[in-house]
Amino acid sequence: MSLPFIVPRQFLTILLLLICFSVSAFEFPAIQIDTTKIDTTKVIITKVSSIKASTIKMDSIQINVAGEDSKEDKKIKNEGLLFSPGMMVSQEIIILWTQKNAVGVNFNEVAFVNWNAGGNNSISALFFGNFERNFKRELLSWKTNGSIRYGINAQEGREIRKTEDQLVFNSTFGYRRNPKSNFRYSAKFNFNTQFANGYKYPDTKKPISSFMAPGYIFLGMGAEYTDPKEDLIIYLSPVTQKSTFVFNQTLANEGMFGVTPAVRDEQGNIIKEGDNVNAEFGILFTSSLKKEIFTNVNLENQLSFYSDYLNKFGNVDVDWELNLNLVVNDFIKAKIGSHLKYDDDVKVKEDTNGDGKLETLGPRVQFKQMLGLGVVYEF
Repeated sequence: MSLPFIVPRQFLTILLLLICFSVSAFEFPAIQIDTTKIDTTKVIITKVSSIKASTIKMDSIQINVAGEDSKEDKKIKNEGLLFSPGMMVSQEIIILWTQKNAVGVNFNEVAFVNWNAGGNNSISALFFGNFERNFKRELLSWKTNGSIRYGINAQEGREIRKTEDQLVFNSTFGYRRNPKSNFRYSAKFNFNTQFANGYKYPDTKKPISSFMAPGYIFLGMGAEYTDPKEDLIIYLSPVTQKSTFVFNQTLANEGMFGVTPAVRDEQGNIIKEGDNVNAEFGILFTSSLKKEIFTNVNLENQLSFYSDYLNKFGNVDVDWELNLNLVVNDFIKAKIGSHLKYDDDVKVKEDTNGDGKLETLGPRVQFKQMLGLGVVYEF
């Protein structure tokens, strides 16, 4: 199989981000626990090797007794309770900060040698990273996560093409009046864009999307319901601002992604450049479900609805992602997924008359299906 080996600049950027996130995640935030036997002792765990139910295995601990300002690691024995590095502690535990990180790559490869039915050799790779930082106390919660994905496909006799491109950041702050309540007042921030230019292949001269074209920011306040096991999270915000950014002026002049297009004269000359930002104000509903439906089979369902109060209220933007994660072992996992999107501001471009130029049509349902097997490292 003869394939061109070209490392795109965007791929190097993704790889650098994955390395930076991985290095920064090795320093685990402090976790504070209170034992039920010693009220005056607080244990700060500086490194955690495993967390299971109410048991924490500690590689190293730092203990400060009330009234002392000691920062040295030490062993303390009070009322028959001994703390030491590497021991198992089975007490009531209050975890303030938790983290979850995963980086990996999914592969798909097809090769033919003297294959009578024919076919083209090809290889695909999807690089991804998911990073979470969560803070939880009696009345307060703060959940932050970031996700990066970049996929490429190389096929014999054809240039390398992009198959996936996503940069997402979410942050949700919640407050509840009752520590036993499953409802919270919440403020949510979401940012979503891509890294590299997108094309209507095989035309690679004129991009139909690029970094921050579009870029989306959602900012709003509302109420959130969280299942006690945190498998299900439902969020409703009647006051959400959606900002769409199109920093590619060519696309902005065409009025892509809902921005106001350029004003032109009768000869097509631009009198006034198109806007780079479109602001909307509406209602947002999201739900998230994560559950193990069978042994080593995990279901993830992410659903989002948004409607603008000021422009075509009742016209709903939809973003629905459904994934099945199949666990082979700690490092090898398979994924079957689908992603459906509909946005009235996103117009489809097609060459309808065969002149080689893309005409802007109306909005369409966008759908993507994925199947991959790859290596995942979680830490």
